[in-house]
Amino acid sequence: MRSATITRKTAETDITVTINLDGTGTYDNQTGVGFFDHMLDQLARHALIDMEVRATGDLHIDDHHTVEDVGITLGQALTEAMGDKRGIVRYGSCHLPMDDAQVRASLDLSGRPFLIWNVAFPTQKIGGFDTELVREFFQAFSTHGGITLHVDQLHGFNSHHIAEAAFKAVARALRDALETDPRKADAIPSTKGAL
Repeated sequence: MRSATITRKTAETDITVTINLDGTGTYDNQTGVGFFDHMLDQLARHALIDMEVRATGDLHIDDHHTVEDVGITLGQALTEAMGDKRGIVRYGSCHLPMDDAQVRASLDLSGRPFLIWNVAFPTQKIGGFDTELVREFFQAFSTHGGITLHVDQLHGFNSHHIAEAAFKAVARALRDALETDPRKADAIPSTKGAL
């Protein structure tokens, strides 16, 4: 079973993430940041990754450290759960429409982290949540998950819809990339022989 539990403790946050890559998309995410929990729920549900996140952070300052450190910890859990990546499809992409918003996500579970982020939020906040933290999460997640990740907003004027479309698009792309390739289930998907 491709699963992992990672705990990260700093002076700013205390986070434990448990994931099962071969799950059904069940989730129980509690970070103290309501909108962020909602986005993590979407990520789990649409990637079909079982996910539990427990995070306490310095929310009296702001949400930044909590959101970024969850991204770090989730990326580390993904890396551990994938192991040597034998048999995975490796690549995934999705055009995700949500009402006015459409976001395209393409990714490669290459072990070479890189984020291209072409998303512009029309507002600085979604409720009390800073929209700039969406990018911060994906930067941390892609870096510590070893993911080449491109996220492009094609349409959208509602910040909530844009953010949710981004999380769902990445989730669906991740779901495809993590699937077992029925034609090469015993092979590392690289001419190098390692990822």
